[in-house]
Amino acid sequence: MSQLSRVRRRLPRLSGAQAAVVAIAGVLCAGTAVTGLTGHTGTATALLAVLAGAVLAGLMLVLRRIGKAQKAGLAAQRDLRTTVEEMQRRLVAAVERERLTAGDRHLELAEAIAKVAHRADLLPGTHDLRAVPREIEATVQLFQAFTPRAPMPSSGGFALNPTDLLEVLHLIRTRRPRRVLELGSGTSSVWIAYVLEKTGGRLISLDHDAGYAAQTRAALTAHGLTGVAEVRDAPLVPATIDERDYPWYDPETLADLSDIDFVLIDGPPERTGADARYPALHMIEKRLADQATIIFDDATRKDELAALAAWTERFEGLTREGELLGRHAVLSFSRPPTMATARG
Repeated sequence: MSQLSRVRRRLPRLSGAQAAVVAIAGVLCAGTAVTGLTGHTGTATALLAVLAGAVLAGLMLVLRRIGKAQKAGLAAQRDLRTTVEEMQRRLVAAVERERLTAGDRHLELAEAIAKVAHRADLLPGTHDLRAVPREIEATVQLFQAFTPRAPMPSSGGFALNPTDLLEVLHLIRTRRPRRVLELGSGTSSVWIAYVLEKTGGRLISLDHDAGYAAQTRAALTAHGLTGVAEVRDAPLVPATIDERDYPWYDPETLADLSDIDFVLIDGPPERTGADARYPALHMIEKRLADQATIIFDDATRKDELAALAAWTERFEGLTREGELLGRHAVLSFSRPPTMATARG
């Protein structure tokens, strides 16, 4: 029983018309066989002819259906091809529109950046936009060195840029000066004091602006750095050099200083007068140690470039080193032996 069921499942299922055709064909085959065996050859021949006609008719019907199926398949292929081609055209058109739109946006963005960069170049004191990543990287490196004990004052503007400050601190950390003189106090005073707290040494900072000096003192107090850093009020007074007067810090604020082995020249500000920083070397040269490092900020400006040229020509033993970062100049001072002996 189970084998019969399996056979039935394997046989194709026939419709009613198909089953009738199969039954009639079976009857004709059986009739032909019976009449042939019983000697009724005429009847057998007739039945065989009918069977042959039925088979031929069936074949023609099958061929007709196959032809219709082929035509339907070809029509479906044409429709599919048409659909695919239409989708390809739409896709190409959409991609082209997006490409043109992206190109227009790129041009608009490039024009906007160019306008901003042009305006930035026209505004005095505005930094080049391309320098922003460099300043961010320098800021990260600054804070990686130590953790401040209070909020740090901001850099940039009148204060040293992070890139300049990074190299200044690197030089102090590697050269380990004992006495640092800073002309112009501010953010850099706090950073320098933190480094000197670790390396040993003391910072004396001069500022002509009493209000700004008070702010720097407050910042040093907040960070607990008053033991290594001092800010002195130093009003600007005429400093006569080669029969010309320049506004510079009151020399009395330097009277007790000697053996200064590191100097940061970041003042007086440019707005106080032309060549405002030119007197610096003339006023402190005798107070320098026999070996000293001098950092000259804003060394790319016209007045500062002129001061650098005049100093290196006038002061024996003063040479310019190669800078790593920023807009400052690094100078090395080595007092000639004859002058060192006379000074001693």
